[in-house]
Amino acid sequence: MIRRLSILLLALMLLAFLTLGLVAWKQYAALEQPLIVAEPQLLDVRPGDTPSGIFQRLESQGTLAGSFWLRLYWRLNLSGLSLHSGEYSLMPGMTVRDMIGLWQRGEVVQYGLTLVEGWNFRQLRAALENQPKLQQTLAGLSDQEVMARLGQPELHPEGRFFPDTYRFTRGTSDLDLLKRAYARLEQVLDEEWQQRGEGLPYKDAYQALTMASIIEKETGVPSERGEIAGVFVRRLERGMLLQTDPTVIYGMGEAYRGRISRNDLRTPTPYNTYTSAGLPPTPIAMVGREAIHAALHPVAGKSLYFVARGDGSHVFSDTLDEHNRAVRQYQLKRRADYRSSPPPRQAPPATSENAQ
Repeated sequence: MIRRLSILLLALMLLAFLTLGLVAWKQYAALEQPLIVAEPQLLDVRPGDTPSGIFQRLESQGTLAGSFWLRLYWRLNLSGLSLHSGEYSLMPGMTVRDMIGLWQRGEVVQYGLTLVEGWNFRQLRAALENQPKLQQTLAGLSDQEVMARLGQPELHPEGRFFPDTYRFTRGTSDLDLLKRAYARLEQVLDEEWQQRGEGLPYKDAYQALTMASIIEKETGVPSERGEIAGVFVRRLERGMLLQTDPTVIYGMGEAYRGRISRNDLRTPTPYNTYTSAGLPPTPIAMVGREAIHAALHPVAGKSLYFVARGDGSHVFSDTLDEHNRAVRQYQLKRRADYRSSPPPRQAPPATSENAQ
C-alpha cells in the first residue's frame, strides 16, 4: 500500500513538473516570437487599456500568437506594473518580449512641435491646430477665452509664450502644451529680469518683453540685437518716436499685404510707433531668450538710427544726416534680392521619436 502511494505521489510530482515545464516553455515561446510587422507601425494604448486586452487585440490582428500564454505570463510576473497609455513603435524584427520591455520602460512615442521666434499668437494657434497628434480643445474659442482657460483672462496673449520645441505624446491637449509654453516664458523672463542692467526705461518686465518683441522682429542677426536695443532705449530716453516698421505691420493686422505705404505710416493705431510715443501696448510677437537679454542689456553707444542693408543686417548711424545717406545707399537703390527685415522663419516639419 505504501509502495503504491509512493509511486502515485512520484507520478503526480512528475506530471506537475512536466506541466510546469510545458507552461514555462509555452510562455517562453510566446515571448520570444517575432512580431508579424512588415514595416514600422504604431500601437495605440488608450487610457484604460489592459495588457490582456492588447494581447488579444494583437492576436486578432495577426500580429502575434499565443495571447493566452502572454496573459498568463503578465499575470504571474508583471501584475503590479502600470501600463502607460500612449503610442508604442513596433518595428520589424522586434519580439513580444521587446514590446513588453517598451511597456515596462514607458517608452511611448513622442512628437515635437516647434514654436518659432517672431511668430504672433495667430500663427501659434495655427501651429497647434495643424498638429494632428494634439487633442484639440481650443478650436473656435476667442483669444481671450483661450487665456481664460489658462487662468489668465485679463492678459493679452501676444508674446506670452516661449518659442521652443516641445515634446509631447499623442493625446496631449493643445491647452496642456500652451500651458507649458506660458510657464516657460514666465520663467525665462523672470530669470532675465532679475539680472537686468541698470538705468533701463522700463516700468516692469512686461515692458521689457514688449521691447524684446520689437528687437526679435527687427533682426535675425544675433550680434545686432544688443545694438538695436541700444538704439531703441536711447530713443525712449530722449522722448523720440521709435518709428519701427514691425509695430506698424502688427497694428495693420490682416490689412497688411506685404508692403507698407506712406499712408500706413501716418495712420494712427495703438501699435504705430510713427504716430504714438513710447512702446506699443503689448508685445508684437513671441521672443527668445536672446532678444529678452538684449532688451535688458542694450549696447552703449550714440547711434539713434539704423537702416536695413537688404541682407538682414543693418547700418547704424549717430546722426540724421548719416542715416539719410545710408537710406539713399541701401533703400533708394534696392537690389533685386533686397530685404528690409530678416527672411521669414518657418517651423521645421513635425517629428516623432521614442522617449529616451
